[in-house]
Amino acid sequence: MGSGTGERDETIRWDLACPAKPSRVAGTSMAGFRDRGDAPVDLRVVPHPTVTLALVFGPGTPLVDDPAGGRHRGSFVAGLGTGSAGEVRVRGEEIAGVQVRLSPAVAFAALGVSPDELSGAVVTLDELWGREAARIRERLDEAPTWQHRFALTEELLARRCAEAPPAHPEVVWSWRRIVAGRGLVRVEELAAEVGWSRKRLWSRFQAQIGLPPKRAANLVRFDHAVHRLAAGDRAGRVAAESGYADQSHLHRDIAIRTGATPATVPGSPWLAVDALKWGNRAGNISSRPGRPPL
Repeated sequence: MGSGTGERDETIRWDLACPAKPSRVAGTSMAGFRDRGDAPVDLRVVPHPTVTLALVFGPGTPLVDDPAGGRHRGSFVAGLGTGSAGEVRVRGEEIAGVQVRLSPAVAFAALGVSPDELSGAVVTLDELWGREAARIRERLDEAPTWQHRFALTEELLARRCAEAPPAHPEVVWSWRRIVAGRGLVRVEELAAEVGWSRKRLWSRFQAQIGLPPKRAANLVRFDHAVHRLAAGDRAGRVAAESGYADQSHLHRDIAIRTGATPATVPGSPWLAVDALKWGNRAGNISSRPGRPPL
């Protein structure tokens, strides 16, 4: 999630936790968060090249506002690229949960819904899983430690992935090529490499990933660029080396996707979970101001 002008992220403190070891479920990463209650949460979602699953527990219940005026309560799933122009907001107090980043290549198996149906959308877990969502919340609330919660979450994801058919291997391979190429791979090249027509790749990719290949590549390019900005790289250099026509092109892309500027978007809490914000540290750590992971 990102912070807009006038938001009080500088007053927010969170307790954060990381798993002791990487997840055994391919294409997933997770971390824990707990609001200390220093200030109400009011954050904008920034688009991310993963499907995000937020499993909440405890006394607080987040409210997620979407661009259509809807309001979603409790655990939720944010589809690939959710949060264009910063129009999706998360609000609440005393929020705690496990946040899972799902590669879109495994999202269908893990969630039981096509990523294409989730593209840019927010859906409550109650809508997707019914009574199972309430049982998960109870189990997470009863777990004695973060590591127990991570184990429960991993067990849940592993079971669901084992019971569902995987995405088409050519689609998975194409997605991995886009990520490895930081969004700079041409669709024509992908189609030729998997032996498909451009049209066939486009339709299969969108159905199983959630976006057409070119839009997915642009999202990956954007994510790589904002992480470089967050690491301290100059905007001009980032634009030149990330496939943008010029610095103005980068500015426009960030503004369209986040409602922020290159100077302010690096502070976006929605950039977690990732190595830049959290590293590979395990256990509870205190975040810097304005860096909650939800």
